[in-house]
Amino acid sequence: MLSTIFRSLRYAPCALGFLILWPVPLSAQQAETGPIIPRVDRAPRIEDFLVDDSPPPIALRLTDFRQREPGDGVPVSQPTVAYLSYDARTFYVIVVCKDNPAEVRARIARREEIDTDDYVAVYLDTFLDRTHAYMFAVNPLGVQRDAVLTEGQKEDLSFDTVWSSEGRLTADGYVVRIAIPFRSLRFTNDLMKTWRVAIGRVIPRNNEEAYWPYITKRIQGFVPQFTTVNGLAQISPGRNLQVNPYVVGAGARVLDAPARAFRNEQEARVGMDAKLVVGSAITVDATANPDFSQVESDDPQVTVNERFEVFFPEKRPFFTENSGYFQTPINLFFSRRVVDPGEGVRLSGKVSRWAFGGLAINDRAPGRLPAGDARAGREAGIGVFRVQREFGHESYLGVLTTNRQFAGSFGRMFAIDGRWTFGPNWSLAGQLARSRTAKLDESSVGGSAAVVQVRRNGRNFDLEGDYLDFDPGFSAPLGFVKRVGYRQTDQRVKYRWRPNGPVVKYGPRVSTLFNWRPDGRLQDREVAAEFLVTLRRNSEVRIERTEAFELFRNHPFSPHATAASATTEWLKWLAFSGTYTWGTAVNHDPAGGLDPFVGRATKADVTVTLHPTSRLRVEQTYIRSTLDTRETSSHVFNDSLLRVKLNYQFNRELSLRAILDHASLVADPALAKLDHERKWTPDLLLTYLVHPGTALYVGYTDRHENLAVVPGPVPTLGRTAQADTSVARQLFIKVGYLWRF
Repeated sequence: MLSTIFRSLRYAPCALGFLILWPVPLSAQQAETGPIIPRVDRAPRIEDFLVDDSPPPIALRLTDFRQREPGDGVPVSQPTVAYLSYDARTFYVIVVCKDNPAEVRARIARREEIDTDDYVAVYLDTFLDRTHAYMFAVNPLGVQRDAVLTEGQKEDLSFDTVWSSEGRLTADGYVVRIAIPFRSLRFTNDLMKTWRVAIGRVIPRNNEEAYWPYITKRIQGFVPQFTTVNGLAQISPGRNLQVNPYVVGAGARVLDAPARAFRNEQEARVGMDAKLVVGSAITVDATANPDFSQVESDDPQVTVNERFEVFFPEKRPFFTENSGYFQTPINLFFSRRVVDPGEGVRLSGKVSRWAFGGLAINDRAPGRLPAGDARAGREAGIGVFRVQREFGHESYLGVLTTNRQFAGSFGRMFAIDGRWTFGPNWSLAGQLARSRTAKLDESSVGGSAAVVQVRRNGRNFDLEGDYLDFDPGFSAPLGFVKRVGYRQTDQRVKYRWRPNGPVVKYGPRVSTLFNWRPDGRLQDREVAAEFLVTLRRNSEVRIERTEAFELFRNHPFSPHATAASATTEWLKWLAFSGTYTWGTAVNHDPAGGLDPFVGRATKADVTVTLHPTSRLRVEQTYIRSTLDTRETSSHVFNDSLLRVKLNYQFNRELSLRAILDHASLVADPALAKLDHERKWTPDLLLTYLVHPGTALYVGYTDRHENLAVVPGPVPTLGRTAQADTSVARQLFIKVGYLWRF
């Protein structure tokens, strides 16, 4: 069906792709009038706002903060006043928050980790597009968090830029100061700037979000509800040339599984990232010999007995920056597919109502082959292209294309996507994609994919509906597509009542999913219902029941599951979340000679977070998954993961993180094609982070497994009873420094 749509579509490999940065601004005639932000000769100091009876410096004073949650339009529960001003180089925001200091939640934490604290945030729509906005948030002790918001997507926390902040606890609350250099923003070159702004305050113990101006959930969209402010004159982002060199030294001892031997490795790497902003709209990023070691480790997840690949999010800095602009309804660019890049360049900009950008990079990992292989030492070339045009009210049309080539093989993708909003609550998004791939010495194969998404978002009633269609020949070598060769429809309906009192909201959620093979045979069905009760202090209780049908290896099964979960942050020093699931599940990895079968399944997932002091955070996560036969109650497998994570923040810049992971898999080889595995890994990281780009990291990790090299004419690897063999040990030091000109 989709092949017909694309039958006449032809395209060539793209050596250089493009990445969106910002959509086109509204014209001056479309700009709204609003309050004027005064220009000041002296930067405001936080000390000027600590005494109530002292007159504040010149600033735009904002007072009418109203709740979005839990009330809608209700005045903020604690008095809040914001002051806005600017000078030739910096935009200033001071927020005075009255409160009981014994109730305020504030910790000296790592940058970005302020989710469970009180905090205030400033949102800036500098291009008046009602779709994108910068976010700068600060907790009462000045710990920073920044992000980019895009309507229809999750906030992009990978955005990191240079700005300053302060926070002071007072006898009647706290005061924060935010100073954002104009060179850290992008905006038009108009003589008189008009921006759209919102200021927010979060009080977690009340489940409360309050904003100036009033922002409601009764209509769809967050950024479109900002208020226009004027008065920003004679400001510029400047040349904004950034150079960020780094040096890494590392030593490692690893087990080479194919060679059945240990080897020692030493590395000294020097690399550099650079950014040049031309005017206010064109940005050129380049990287040479980048360091893509992951400073942050992956969160624990169960990967045993899963039908499809498990998603692990990207954590490498080069790819996380502006990663939200690659997001489309189908995940066609998953940057973890680029394993070991060498050099890369990125270009972004806009002309008239068009935005464009691109990414081109190489990957050295495919060439890591035994000597004598003709492909050894060769590199894969990767390009991504993205262009988008906005129109109407928060709507757009976009094009995405990706290309990967290696030693005669290739994978190419072309897609068109769009999003339309209509009415105060409804939106429609869709995407059509066509792929062409060829493995080495094989003929190319093509296929198409399509997705349509309908959303209705409101304060009480939400509805979501999706339709997906993937040809069997569709392939996304640079994307994250779990399966192909199916048609699927799924719907989700949610309703929430919002009483006044200790219960913040409660209500049901119902979902259905149907998945068919190309021949029309049903291969998956899932019907689920849940009931949620949300209480004060970020506490929830949830119960869910799922009835399913699954066609696996042409065998029909009808698994079911019941899940009960609870989360709470009732106390300042303690947070808890736990889920227990019981029912039946399919054994997707049966032993040789056995057909898949249904067994009794359980899964427990518990996380406890302690804050003994304002500087210490201890997080403990335990995940346990089991499968037993229904007839004899024999254990098919028992998989458990334990993580203990400790973070001590000496001050806002210096922190020590320690992680201990333990994993154990016990399986019956007569029932499951799984090994007995035991692993434990200590991971230490000392970080001195002045600001993004300027940092010192010292790290050590040492993974142990129950493996041993069995000597002989041909050495082999064997499993042992204890995880006492160090298979991957590394010590590294990384230093980076950011220069801005």
